[in-house]
Amino acid sequence: MATSGSDKKPRVIILGGCGFIGRNLVEYLLDNDLVSFVRVVDKVPPQTAWLNAKHQQLFDHPLLEFKSANLINAVSCQNAFLSDNPIDYVINCAGETKSGQTDPVYKEGIYKLSINCAQQAAKLQVDRYIEISSGHFSTSEKNPLKEEDSGEPWTFVAKYKLQIENDLKYIPNLKYTILRPAIVYGCGDRNGLAPRLVVGAVYKHLGEMMKLLWGPELHMNTVHVRDVARAIWHVMNRPDTVGQTYNVVDEGDSTQGSISAIVSELFNINHDYWGTALSTLAKTDMSSVVEEVNDKHMGPWAESCNKDGVENSPLSPYIDQELLYNKHLYLQPGKLSNTGFTYLYPKLTKDALKEVLDDYVNMKIFPHSLVL
Repeated sequence: MATSGSDKKPRVIILGGCGFIGRNLVEYLLDNDLVSFVRVVDKVPPQTAWLNAKHQQLFDHPLLEFKSANLINAVSCQNAFLSDNPIDYVINCAGETKSGQTDPVYKEGIYKLSINCAQQAAKLQVDRYIEISSGHFSTSEKNPLKEEDSGEPWTFVAKYKLQIENDLKYIPNLKYTILRPAIVYGCGDRNGLAPRLVVGAVYKHLGEMMKLLWGPELHMNTVHVRDVARAIWHVMNRPDTVGQTYNVVDEGDSTQGSISAIVSELFNINHDYWGTALSTLAKTDMSSVVEEVNDKHMGPWAESCNKDGVENSPLSPYIDQELLYNKHLYLQPGKLSNTGFTYLYPKLTKDALKEVLDDYVNMKIFPHSLVL
């Protein structure tokens, strides 16, 4: 164990620590020497989690312990929390994140899982429990969603995350803080901006213009995963954040237009919008439009992977219907900044997305010939 000098540093459990936010949080805590012990709990072992070389090394760190657990199961969840020494902080990054599953899968994989974990944390009387929620709540184009606004969740994930947000207050002795990230991007991303990067690559492979549903003004607010990790640590160490909810969103107000412009520049392609005809059709028959769009992308992606010797990749151009609705992801920044937090990545840039692409290429999960 750590020497007495570093014993003052907290002991931390990261639930879902092999996932996208989890692995980047592990990196942040260990690289900055912020903890005396970190336990990563995940049902996916690090060996099969598509970790890059840097993240793989973290799992050999002397202060890190990995525990496999299915947190939906109450006994497995209890075992994940067992410890001879007190645990100071628990961060819940676990839960079903894949789109296109059925409602019961999300109910179990998000709601039941999170309540199990929160109850265990309360039993241990940890100093702080951080719940990573979702920013997919409906709002108008004109007004960003504030933390206290009652937004309507528009994805299954957000629906159950909101239920958890509402129910954490009924768990006795739970000192919790809720973070609602916008679309998270960075190394390890597979669901945030990753499908858009893959779609950009597909159009480069096809030598065609990338056409998008809806218009450039659709709000798609973003936040870099390193800022999410920093925000977690920031709120955890402030007593005035107990019981509070914070949007974690950069100040760049990313839109479909600003994101598509960067993707187009990265792949040296042109982009445009389908205009009213297809968008009107999408309103009435969304599923067949989405199917057609995804069908158009899947074959060329497989082809270009094949051509560059990418044998296996967790990346896909497939975008689920619920993520293609004409809905704004538009979050009001400010409340978190008022606590003294500053963003390292105040807006989405080409360089930040290039870093993600280069990481994919190094991992051999993205066709190198499509990345300039």
